[in-house]
Amino acid sequence: MASILDGVDQRTKLAGHNRLELLLFKLAGKQRFGINVFKVQEVIQCPKLTQLPGSHPVVKGIANMRGKTITVMDLSMAIGGASLGDTSGRFVIITEYNRKIQGFMVGAVDRIVNMNWGEIMPPPKGAAGGSYMTAVTQVDNELVEIIDVEKVMKEIMGGSETVSEGIIDEDIRNETQHVLVVDDSSVARNQVKRVLDQLGVETTLCNDGMHAQQQLRKWVDEGVDLDDFLALVISDVEMPVMDGYTLTTEIRKDPELSRLHVILHTSLSGVFNQAMVQKVGANSFLAKYEPDELAKIVQDRLKEHKKEKEAAALVQ
Repeated sequence: MASILDGVDQRTKLAGHNRLELLLFKLAGKQRFGINVFKVQEVIQCPKLTQLPGSHPVVKGIANMRGKTITVMDLSMAIGGASLGDTSGRFVIITEYNRKIQGFMVGAVDRIVNMNWGEIMPPPKGAAGGSYMTAVTQVDNELVEIIDVEKVMKEIMGGSETVSEGIIDEDIRNETQHVLVVDDSSVARNQVKRVLDQLGVETTLCNDGMHAQQQLRKWVDEGVDLDDFLALVISDVEMPVMDGYTLTTEIRKDPELSRLHVILHTSLSGVFNQAMVQKVGANSFLAKYEPDELAKIVQDRLKEHKKEKEAAALVQ
């Protein structure tokens, strides 16, 4: 299965054009699931695993791969399904999320499909609040579920969501500024919002790039001076309907939005994103998810925005 991931250089050309490739797989049943190929480092037959006493029930064990220790999780159990049971005949999808490499054990791997983000839709409105779906699509007239991996990782791995003492600049905290947060994962949106709340920053939340673009245009149509009102846009990259690269491209093309400060906040590969930041015109990117680092980069921008507003006031 590793050969299925060859040619990543060709796949990078899809980004910025609202396109992606999904690796399709199955868990314990017939339902198909998808994961963005850019998150996938390798697909292998499940290796011999060493069990860890006292570990989370979802963790099947650890594997040593080329000198690295990788945690392998039963993805079916992680989203509330039946255990995949014995590891024999199973596959492991080696992924990189939020600066960590881990393996997700799955029942079977299908194939890679090339899609447009416009074909990736938000979950049905009737989906329960506890759902692990972040998006859905159709392949061969069958529903494919895209899993909210941020939610899975938070529940299994945990991690701090509080800004450390001494990081917050109280002078900035007293300044009323506004930030637009764009992310299809409710977990990721709320993680960012919690940091911004600690900084005393007002927020508007959007769940995809199209929603964010519509919100920005709505403010413009209402006569809002975005240069004064909006300090920055923090956007995920992978989102249904319109991805973060395309949102940034659309912002830069719109004369009334083009000066906005855009940070791409993503769990995708850092090396890849450095090139894409330049290509689409984002100001910077930040790998998910470190509260202190997010707080620092936001505060730097808030200070810069405050100076811009003061300079504009003097000109007037």
